[in-house]
Amino acid sequence: MSDQSYQPSIGGVRAFVAIAKRLHFGSAANDLGVSQPSLSQSLAGLESGLGIRLVERTTRRVLLTAEGHRLLPSAMAVCDAVDNLLSDAAGEGDPLRGSLRLGLIPTIAPYILPRLLQGLGESRPSLGLRVVEDQTSRLLEQLREGTLDAAIMALPAGAPGIGEIPMYDEDFVLALPTGHPLSGRKRLSPSLLADLPLLLLDEGHCLRDQALDVCQRAGVNPDVQQTRADSLATAVQCVEGGLGVTLIPATAVPVETASGSLATADFSTPRPGRRIGLVYRESSGRGGAYAELAAELSALVAESGQVTPVG
Repeated sequence: MSDQSYQPSIGGVRAFVAIAKRLHFGSAANDLGVSQPSLSQSLAGLESGLGIRLVERTTRRVLLTAEGHRLLPSAMAVCDAVDNLLSDAAGEGDPLRGSLRLGLIPTIAPYILPRLLQGLGESRPSLGLRVVEDQTSRLLEQLREGTLDAAIMALPAGAPGIGEIPMYDEDFVLALPTGHPLSGRKRLSPSLLADLPLLLLDEGHCLRDQALDVCQRAGVNPDVQQTRADSLATAVQCVEGGLGVTLIPATAVPVETASGSLATADFSTPRPGRRIGLVYRESSGRGGAYAELAAELSALVAESGQVTPVG
């Protein structure tokens, strides 16, 4: 049972969070710049004071206990709060200065990142972006672990403790081989997908789920055993080779049609699409700054004329 008068040290809390992230004592010690015995001592002091075992350690691996999993979000919030306090005290309270670790999903990054990097380089020269491209689930995990500050992905993310700031809406476009009878059409019914060999991205890509949702709303049951691709670029190459059709976001159209080997067609109103937004850890206390950043990023993407800003 925990001593109600016990006040944990920030060193103990940081030790627990570092171990939870790495699940390896040596790596966690390196992250914190301390010796492994010191790290172990800090964790032991925290566990003793709380009266709870947070970490299981065997000769082969490190695991969090059920209590460790339960308390990890609170421990991360403590670290965030202390980091914010130290930044404010040092006069560095603006999170949009210095380093920002930004995640993007693969069906967004190649199409908007060049514009974002150029625009932010001009408007915020003191902001050093570190970019990570990964699937939605892994980006959310990195946010929860504190190895990312924010991420751009399709909404809703629907993750506890993760704040969401809508940025823009974009339509889905039907990608077709050149010369296809539907090429250039402007008012296609999504129900036509029932008669087309629809190519999907592999499991884990949110665009796959979004494409299946479009089909479901149109009463279409696609053959999910069709060719599947691990990237949108691969799916497009399959379309160009005549293996089927696929859905691509509007921001991808200029890049993917540049070679002249891909045709497109638009759906009728209301067009199927997705909402893109900026997500972040609510415990970071930086919602206001990230809302400012999201508005700026949305405006940069909207310059292309392919999306509709939210708000």
